[in-house]
Amino acid sequence: MQYTLKKSLGQHFLTDEKVCTKILSALKEDPFEQLLEVGPGGGALTRFLFPLEGVRFKAVELDTEKILYLKHTYPILEDKLIEGSILDIPVPFEGPFTLVGNFPYNISTQIVFRLLEWKNQVPVMIGMFQKEVAERIVSQPNTKVYGILSVLVQAFYEVEYLFDVPPGSFNPPPKVTSGVIRLKRKPEPVHMKSERALFTLVKAAFNQRRKMLRNPLKPFFDAAVLQETIFTKRAEQLTVEDFAALTFRMGQQQQNPPESGADGLIETE
Repeated sequence: MQYTLKKSLGQHFLTDEKVCTKILSALKEDPFEQLLEVGPGGGALTRFLFPLEGVRFKAVELDTEKILYLKHTYPILEDKLIEGSILDIPVPFEGPFTLVGNFPYNISTQIVFRLLEWKNQVPVMIGMFQKEVAERIVSQPNTKVYGILSVLVQAFYEVEYLFDVPPGSFNPPPKVTSGVIRLKRKPEPVHMKSERALFTLVKAAFNQRRKMLRNPLKPFFDAAVLQETIFTKRAEQLTVEDFAALTFRMGQQQQNPPESGADGLIETE
C-alpha cells in the first residue's frame, strides 16, 4: 500500500533511520509510561516508538490516507491512532505523557502553544522543528531571535537544542535545515502573578520589540513605575524572570488579555 505526499499539509516525511534512533535515545533519557506522537506520517519514527515496552502509545494524524497506510502496515496500531489535528483533539491521556514528533512546519508554533495548554500533563517534549523556530524556542536574552515563544516556553520548561537534521533526511527534502529540541518541565514555573498577566505583558513588549519598554507597556503600569531603569530597556534585554517579576507590578488596566493559545501571540516586527 502506497501513500501520497500532500504539500497542503506541509508534509516532509522523515526517512533517515539514524535520526530516528537519535530521537529514541533522547526519549529514553527520561522515564515515561505514556507517549503521544504528533504527525506520524509514513511511520519512520513510529515503528521505533510503538514497540517500547511498558509504554502506552498513541499517535495523532490529520491525513486519512496516512492513517489507513499505518493501520495496513502496522496492524498493531489499529486502536492507537487518533485521526485529527493536535490543535483540535482533547487531551489524549489521563495523567502524564511525553510528547514527540516531526512537527508539520505550518503549525509547529501552534503546537508549542498547545503544549503549554497541556503542560501540567506533559513533563517532556522532544520535537523536530524548522531550525529557525527551534532556535527561537531555546534562545536567550540579547539575541535577535529571543521573543514571545522563548519567554513563554522557558517560563515553564528547561530548553535544550539537541541536534540539526539536514534536508536530505526527508522526503521530499525541505528547503531548510531542521532542529530537534527537548523541553523538560521545571519543578516549579517562574514566579508570576498569573499566566494571563505574563502572556499579556510579553506579547505587548515584543510586538514593539525595537522600542524602549515604557512605550509598549504604558497601558499596564503607573507613570511613576515607568520611570524606573528597567523600562528604558528593550524587550529582548529582559530575562524570563524579569518579565515574571514585572507581572506583580502591573496595574488593573489589562483589557481583554489573550487566552493561553497561539492566536495573537506570534511576534510582529
